[in-house]
Amino acid sequence: MNPALSTETQLLTFEDYLRHDDGTDTRYELVNGVLVEMPPESEENNDIARKLLFELAKHIPIALLAHKDTEIEVTGRRATGRIPDLLVHTEASKAAVAGATRATITRDMPPPALVVEVVSPGQANRERDYRYKHTEYAARGITEYWIVDPETQQVTLCLWVSGQYEDRVYSGAEPLQSTVVPGFGLTAVAIFE
Repeated sequence: MNPALSTETQLLTFEDYLRHDDGTDTRYELVNGVLVEMPPESEENNDIARKLLFELAKHIPIALLAHKDTEIEVTGRRATGRIPDLLVHTEASKAAVAGATRATITRDMPPPALVVEVVSPGQANRERDYRYKHTEYAARGITEYWIVDPETQQVTLCLWVSGQYEDRVYSGAEPLQSTVVPGFGLTAVAIFE
C-alpha cells in the first residue's frame, strides 16, 4: 500500500478509491477510508467458490453472476467497498452497472440479490465476514448473504427481514433453503467435499 495515499490523517473517500491506480494489478478493498490489499485466496477457497458458481449457474442466468470481479459500496464508519467472492445481481443492479467502465455497485444503485463470502483462515477474516460484512450487507438491503466457512464446515444463510439479517446455519446433509435461488440443491457436505 502506498502510505501517501491513505494514512490515519488522510483517509480516502469512495470517489478517491474509484480513481486510485497504483500502476499494479493489486486488488484492494476500501475499509473505513483505508486501502486494504486483498491477498490471493487459498486454492481450497477458490475451489469452493467455483463449485458454488457452477451450481448457481444452473439456476441463475450467467449474465447475473459475478465471481470476484464486482465490488459493492457499503456503509461503514467511513467510505467502504467490498469485493465478494460471488455476487448474484438483480435485474436492476445489473442494469445499473451496464456500460460502466468499472463493475462497481455504488450506494445510489440498487443492491444485488445475493453475496457469498468464503471465509479465509484467521480470526481477523472471521470477524470481517461474520461481523462487519454481516452488518454492511444488511444495511445495503441485500436479500441474502451466505457465509461459507471451510473451518467449521458450515454455511450461514443470512436472510434480510425488516432491515436486518435472520441467520440460519446449515451443516450436514440438509440442502440450503434460498429465497433468491429456490432450486439450489447443494448441502454443506457437498459444498465442502
